[in-house]
Amino acid sequence: MYLKCIEIQGFKSFANKLRFDFHNGITGIVGPNGSGKSNVADAVRWVLGEQRVKQLRGSSMQDVIFSGTETRKPMGYAYVAITLDNSDHKLPTDYKEVTVARRIFRSGETEYLMNGAPCRLRDINELFYDTGIGKEGYSIIGQGQIDKILSDKPEDRRELFDEAVGIVKFKRRKDTTLKKLASEKENLVRISDVLGELEKQVPTLEKQSEKAKVYFRERDALKKREVNLFLVENRKNLEELGKIRENEQTATADLEKARADFEEIGRKYEEDQEKLSLLEKEIEKARNQVTDASVIKEKLEGDIKVYEEQIRAASVNAGHFRSRKETVSADLERARAEEEGILARKKETDRKAEEVRNEQMKARESAAACADRIAEYSRQADLGKKEILRIINERATIKSNIASLTARQEENERRRQELSTGIDKAQSSETEQEEIIEKLREEFAGIADKIRALKTRYGQIEETIAGMKKRLGDEDEKLRASQLRYHQEKSRLDALVNMTERYEGFGGSVRRVMQARSNGVIGVVADLFKTDKRYETAIEVALGGNIQNIVTEDTETAKRMIDMLKREKAGRATFLPLNGLGKAQAFKNTAILHEPGVIGLADSLVQCDEKYRPVASSLLGRIVIVDSFDHAAAVNKKYAHTVRMVTLDGELFIPGGAISGGAFKNSSNLLGRRREMAELRDKVKGFEKETKDHEKAIEEIKSERTALRRELEENRAAQQNAFLTQNTVRLTISREQEKKKEAEGSAAELAKEQRETEKQKTELASLKEEAEKKLLRSAENEKKITDAVNELENKLSALRDKEGMETQTLAKWDAEIGKILQQQSFEQKDLDRVRAERERRSAELSEIEAAIAGNDEIIQNGGARVKELSAQLEGSETDQDEGRKALSGKNAEKEKLRLSMKEEIARKDSLSDQIHALDKECVRLKTRIERLQEDVDNRAAYMWEEYEITLNAAKEFRDESMSDIQALKKEILQIKGRIKALGSVNVDAIEQYRELMERYTFLKGQHDDLTSAAASLEKIIEELDASMRKQFKEQFSRIQEEFDKVFKLMFGGGKGRLELMEDRDILEAGVRVIAQPPGKKLQNMNALSGGEKALTAIALLFAIQNLKPSPFCLLDEIEAALDESNVVRFAEYLHKLTEHTQFIVITHRRGTMEEADRLYGITMQEKGVSALVSVDLIDEEELVS
Repeated sequence: MYLKCIEIQGFKSFANKLRFDFHNGITGIVGPNGSGKSNVADAVRWVLGEQRVKQLRGSSMQDVIFSGTETRKPMGYAYVAITLDNSDHKLPTDYKEVTVARRIFRSGETEYLMNGAPCRLRDINELFYDTGIGKEGYSIIGQGQIDKILSDKPEDRRELFDEAVGIVKFKRRKDTTLKKLASEKENLVRISDVLGELEKQVPTLEKQSEKAKVYFRERDALKKREVNLFLVENRKNLEELGKIRENEQTATADLEKARADFEEIGRKYEEDQEKLSLLEKEIEKARNQVTDASVIKEKLEGDIKVYEEQIRAASVNAGHFRSRKETVSADLERARAEEEGILARKKETDRKAEEVRNEQMKARESAAACADRIAEYSRQADLGKKEILRIINERATIKSNIASLTARQEENERRRQELSTGIDKAQSSETEQEEIIEKLREEFAGIADKIRALKTRYGQIEETIAGMKKRLGDEDEKLRASQLRYHQEKSRLDALVNMTERYEGFGGSVRRVMQARSNGVIGVVADLFKTDKRYETAIEVALGGNIQNIVTEDTETAKRMIDMLKREKAGRATFLPLNGLGKAQAFKNTAILHEPGVIGLADSLVQCDEKYRPVASSLLGRIVIVDSFDHAAAVNKKYAHTVRMVTLDGELFIPGGAISGGAFKNSSNLLGRRREMAELRDKVKGFEKETKDHEKAIEEIKSERTALRRELEENRAAQQNAFLTQNTVRLTISREQEKKKEAEGSAAELAKEQRETEKQKTELASLKEEAEKKLLRSAENEKKITDAVNELENKLSALRDKEGMETQTLAKWDAEIGKILQQQSFEQKDLDRVRAERERRSAELSEIEAAIAGNDEIIQNGGARVKELSAQLEGSETDQDEGRKALSGKNAEKEKLRLSMKEEIARKDSLSDQIHALDKECVRLKTRIERLQEDVDNRAAYMWEEYEITLNAAKEFRDESMSDIQALKKEILQIKGRIKALGSVNVDAIEQYRELMERYTFLKGQHDDLTSAAASLEKIIEELDASMRKQFKEQFSRIQEEFDKVFKLMFGGGKGRLELMEDRDILEAGVRVIAQPPGKKLQNMNALSGGEKALTAIALLFAIQNLKPSPFCLLDEIEAALDESNVVRFAEYLHKLTEHTQFIVITHRRGTMEEADRLYGITMQEKGVSALVSVDLIDEEELVS
């Protein structure tokens, strides 16, 4: 596996899209300071998931987006992608090539991509576990990582060693498990708290439950006594009501007669009052006639005087205006003459200005032409000079390249001879290791398949549970809705049943008869007839008061009921004995039934038992039902108002022409009440079934969810076991692969390098030949451009002399045009002044002429008007005399009418007193009736509100031994006292106690489950800790040995040692670095010089690379603090490591560049924008400067 390429666009200073292609070996990235080469390392660190802005040298994550320059706009996003060759499948994926990308937008939105598909940062981290690649690994090493190794705190070096020994993924898994454990313990604490609270509530609710049971027993005893008291008092009140109603009917009849007499006298009085009103209007008219005639006379006399004064004033004004007209006309002529003179002078000045402007334009164009040519020649000369400088720099670069290529050819020859010797010695055998690895891979693949299957099932279960939560919520909402609808419709049904049983809406006498329910009483008409809902209003209007008629078996029953009403003084009622009903007369005018809009006879639209059909025919057999008012009106007119008709909206057409109609208030709905009850019963049954279905569905969902949660826990445990097994297999594969690579790698790498050196030899020869040719061409180009620049300088000198002369000519014409413009301004002001004067005089002359004409008109019209008004004055005096005579006669007639009205008022007052007394008595009786009825209704309402029972239902509780009202009241008070003594009673305590115990049992089970789960997680953590300790000890010991070896190589001797902090857990302990350069004492690294520190840190990094090579390693100027000799040693050792690791080195040190197989150059040709200027070897001297 190796890094194939990096793509960058919009990241920091990389505004343009750049692509870095890499091969095995060492690739150098070089460039001047500030060119942006370290941004390459930031880009790789960022794409691997770096979230710490300080590590990216910014203040916010949006700072990584190109922010623009003076000539470029800021970009809206930053994009970085790295592509790795995965042919050897070191990464746990089937792809042979893996591309990881990251994109951020200015909005702050970030996305990660893997092979073009969106993914999570967690997926990327898991992909690179134990490879050394990652933001915390040792694949990207800059000054930050060097500083950590050099830190005074040993703990700062810990992350590097965790990655090196391969326990990072274990630590991450442990952190995840710890979070789960903390969550489980939090849940356990919460449930324990809840259980504690529930245990406190149990004794209290148990006592409340017992008290509630006592309360309900006392309440049942209270109900029985209150119901019997209600029945006894209700019978007493009904008897009293009958007596009062008879008195009220008598008083009402006397009141109606007195009111009729009062209204008759009132009508007579109103007629006389109308006559008096008309007479007063006629008197007023006569009086106004006299007054108007007098007023007109005075007005005419005044108008004549006004017109005579206007004629005199108009004559004086006309003379004054004629004199002023002559003066204004003379001033107007003088102004016109002056205007013509000014116009002539202005024309001459405009001509001169046009001539001067033409000359000025010619001079300006000539000067501009000179300036343009000077600018063009100057630009060409500057370009030529820049090109000369570029050629000189290029030639220096080429010379340096030639020298470098010569040195590389010598090194190439030496290396080829070494490789030839090395290949002859390298042999290995790999068959046995390959078989072992293949078996382990098969085992690993099987575990991976099992984990994928478990994860898939886990996700399916979670989705199913999430769906169940929504289904449960939906079912719960539906259940509440069904319960609400059930209770609403049930309440309506109970109310209707109650109304029906109590015969509410019927008269008191009808209620009394139906409550008695004597033998032979069949029922009221409303209960015996049914019809479609569409016809209910029409049939009820057609029946009118007959709807409350009582049908009996025979006349004897009717007589017996009438006697009872008389005896109890309970009012009047109409009875229809079936044996007394004659055959109804047939409806003769059948033609009407075929008229438009006619539905039929009312009796044909009702359904009833055939036994009661005579009742229907008697009441409805001659009433026609019509669909609308318009059709009914047409039929009514056609048949001369002889037929009784009712429309579907309730309008009633009465024979003779009367029509009754308007808003139909049918709150009692006597006819449709039983139909409505049947409909409500069906609805209530439907809602009750719907509620039970939802409750059953909720229980089924809960049961299914519990089973899935158990399966989820089992799946989670299986995954954890599989992950542990998989990790063990992965570590074994890694160890076996290392053994195999050690056996087979040497010969293959040497052969590959030999082929590369042969290819490099040819390339170097070609490059050197091409560089020498470029050197010759560069000298020729320099001479040509120098000659051209000299010629341009000569032309520029001549043009600048000509430009000075043209500028002087232009200044002269500019001064001349200024004088002319000033003169034009003066002339324009004079012209404006004269024109304004002329217009003012013309306007004044027009006003004077209009005034003269107006005065002449006033004189002429005024004379004619005076003659006309004198004639009208004579007629006004005649009208005044006639009006006075008519006024005297009307006053006498008015006095006579007033005497008659005085007598009517006296009679009316007498009747008013009588009506008031009778009305007062009627109100008293009605109030008493209402109070008694209200008392009856209130007691019935109390029974309903308190016990939800009706009068008929209450009769079932009747106990004849409970008839003493006073005794009942006393017992009721005693029971209420005992209930009061109970104090506050929680009536829901019985149910609450039951629910509390159910909840306590459920939570206790959950508490036990959580305790078991926490123990399981703690065991997993212990196993992870054991695995990490074992692996860390083994790998840390190897790193110690390798560090000592590399230290001696880098320093040419000495000793290096690693130590863990004492008294600390091995998984958390910091690492001390002890170094002893040659000739010095063994000491802590912090006591070393700056160069020794840096070389020690590098030695440690190289030691880790030796033991656990990362596929690629990006080094960002880590050798900057080394001197030249150590840089050469660093570069040579780096070259040795390329056997297992690909290196990308950001550097400005010559020794490192010389070891590079390929160089990329970064520069800023455009300010603020980094660019890739060359590939392969470039001018090192320029880059260092």
